[in-house]
Amino acid sequence: MAERLDLSDGFDVHDYRAGLKLHTQDGASMYLENRNGYECPACGRPFERLFVSTDDRVTFGNPPDAPFCLARTAERLLLLTH
Repeated sequence: MAERLDLSDGFDVHDYRAGLKLHTQDGASMYLENRNGYECPACGRPFERLFVSTDDRVTFGNPPDAPFCLARTAERLLLLTH
């Protein structure tokens, strides 16, 4: 069984770096691929991509083509696509 992302103490991407591949990163956001089959903290299913941001406002040009979940910690917003 795959490990579920744990948000109980916030979220630190470095705790999961072995199974996440970084695609893009800027000062406040990063976009990663789930190579380890980690499970979504919102629904429990494995997710494909993860967007993480510390910005308090984020705009997306196009919505994801697949179902997605949102999860929030005190400091980060996570968008997970399935």
